[in-house]
Parts: sequence; structure tokens; C-alpha cells
Amino acid sequence: MRLLITGGRGQLGVALQEKLTGHELIITSHQEMDITDGPAALAAIREARPEAVIHCAAYTDVDGCARDPERAYRVNGLGTQHVALACQAAGAALVHLSSNEVFAGDNPAGYQEWMPLDPINPYGRSKAAAETFVRHLLDRFYIVRTAWLYAPGGGNFIHAILNRARSAGQVRVVADEIGNPTYANDLAEAIGRLILTGRYGIYHFTNAGTCSRWAFANEILRLAGLEDVHNVPIRLRDYRRDSTPPPYGALYNVAGAALGITLRPWQDALAEYWQDADLQ
Repeated sequence: MRLLITGGRGQLGVALQEKLTGHELIITSHQEMDITDGPAALAAIREARPEAVIHCAAYTDVDGCARDPERAYRVNGLGTQHVALACQAAGAALVHLSSNEVFAGDNPAGYQEWMPLDPINPYGRSKAAAETFVRHLLDRFYIVRTAWLYAPGGGNFIHAILNRARSAGQVRVVADEIGNPTYANDLAEAIGRLILTGRYGIYHFTNAGTCSRWAFANEILRLAGLEDVHNVPIRLRDYRRDSTPPPYGALYNVAGAALGITLRPWQDALAEYWQDADLQ
């Protein structure tokens, strides 16, 4: 299949290149295609003639989105509208990557694919706008929501915990934010399986199981042999940041599981990431 990937230099874009080796891939970054420029996005996708576009490009700095909501909407909302319209014109299907932050996080039981959107921060609102554009403009789309994504290369929660533990000998981590740690390689593999089904719709792809940020940090410290580092549990309200994440943001995979597409437990994925990223 001929596939165009937006945001192809990001952590998921790189993972997709590793997992989709049986396809013809066209990789674009911001330099090759600025999704906020509608005519340019249309021209680039029409010229590439993909059968499907995997839309990973986004402004993912959640706190940055809170500081600049206009930019968040311009990139994540209107940028996705431009990509969706280009897919419409080119006759291409769209795989749109979304987030657990489209939900309010006020349901302790977590969220299945059909539940109504109710974002509580600018990042979540911009991603909810993107989903609305995709659903209204296209018939052939996959919306794939994920959460707490990490990949080799640093700059993620795992490396932040390790750096803090080794420099300070103690970490303070939120214990009342619940979600699904997700390894980018596992997500990429699930997307690869999904696009072969032709079963369009909304999917939740995260590694199986849920945990708090605090429990996630404990597992990171265990794998690093740093169990002696004190992990102090704190509350969301005590952690000062520009954005407010959904407290209960856990996603549950119902639609994908019905197709036989599931992801392994988050603990197993983290252990493999540990080896892949050479964190010993």
C-alpha cells in the first residue's frame, strides 16, 4: 500500500517506518509539508497520490498548548482539517492520531471508543476539533486515540524520572492521574494491522492495563535498579503546570479487540523498551 506519513520525523513516525516495511512509504515533516498551509498540504498529498495518509503531525506540547491555545487550534485543529480535505480531494483514506485528552477524565471507569468528547484543556480541545473535522469531512477514516506515548530517543517521562532520580536521589510524582503508558513501536504495529482491515472507525490503541503516573515511575525505578530512590506521591493539584490533564484518562480497547488487534501489557512493553533504548 502507498502510504504518506505526516510528522514522519517524530517518535511515532519513526516507529511506523520501522514497522510498515511492506508498504511504499512517503515520509513528510514540517519542512516538506506545512499542514497549517491548506493549499500546500493539498498540493503535496495530491502529488504523492497515497492510498492512505497516516496523520501524526501535531503540536503535542500540552503545556505549550495551554500557553498558546491559538497555535494549538491552528496546528491540531485546522491543520487536520487541511489534511482531511486533501485526502478527500486525493481519494485517500486517513488515519488520524488522537489522544485520551479529548475526554474530561472525570469517569473513574475510563473511556471506550463511543463515549462523548469533553476536553478540559486547550490541547484536548484542539484534538477534539481535529476529530470533528475528520468525521464530518471523510467517509474512510480511522481515528486512533492513544495515551502516554514514549519511544527511544529521550525527552519523555521515562528519561525525566531517571534523570531526576539520579541527580536528586528522590522524585515527586502525581498519584491521582491515571492512564495507559504506550510504547510507540507497539502502537505502530497495531496501526499497521488496522489499515489492512478496511474497518473504518474509532479505535483506542494503548498498551493493556492502567496505572498512575506514580506507579509508572515505580516500575521505571525498579527496572533501573533504583528502588532505594524515594518516590513521593503527590496530587495533581500540588503539581504546578500550565495545563490540567484528565485525572482518569484511561482508554479501553473495545473496537480493536473485536478485530483481534490488542496490545500487550504496559509492563511488558516497558521492559522491551528498556532493552531497545539501552537504558541499563
